[in-house]
Amino acid sequence: MIWTVPNVLTMLRLLAAPGLAVMFLYFHRPWADWFALLLFVGAAVTDWFDGYLARSWKQTTRLGTMLDPIADKAMVVIALMVIVGYSSMSPWLVLPATVILFREVFVSGLREYLGDTAGTLKVTKLAKWKTTAQMVAIAVLFAQGVFEHYLWGSTDGMDQAVVDAILTGGGDDDLGLRWKYDGMIWSGHAGLWLLWLAAALTLASGVDYLRKALPFLKD
Repeated sequence: MIWTVPNVLTMLRLLAAPGLAVMFLYFHRPWADWFALLLFVGAAVTDWFDGYLARSWKQTTRLGTMLDPIADKAMVVIALMVIVGYSSMSPWLVLPATVILFREVFVSGLREYLGDTAGTLKVTKLAKWKTTAQMVAIAVLFAQGVFEHYLWGSTDGMDQAVVDAILTGGGDDDLGLRWKYDGMIWSGHAGLWLLWLAAALTLASGVDYLRKALPFLKD
């Protein structure tokens, strides 16, 4: 293995993927949400840096080319698994997550089947956009979990009528319930919209790859 800086960053991103799930095994929320958010954002940033450095320093390797999409898919798949697992299983969340997971598995299988001709399915700009949309959506959804658990932690032991009064502006908001509630609502809605956008881009990218692979699947 060639331990160039881009390859090291890719390997760290690959190792960070299972770390997302580990955060929720060893830490209580909202700390688990915070650590998962920081880990995911940090890993997403390395996704841009390792490609940029590999091209700038002319350190592109076959190993890095292979590991980079694997690390991206591992991050997205495990993050979505964690988010869906700790959610209310809303169909508005489960459906786009299912589309994304199906496409990632399908294209990976398609590349494996094509073998030596898998170079036909080179990463396109559309695929890069879908990866960016996926990572932004997942980061916002992790942030939604942070707001949610700070809100419920602040209201622990409070009467629901008092909470409702504060949130509607009818009481003193000494604990900052309104901004936590607004943060939870806005990040939740934004995360879902971004996830649906990511699912649409993911589906379009999958169809594009399938169209390119069809001449090799005629038998």
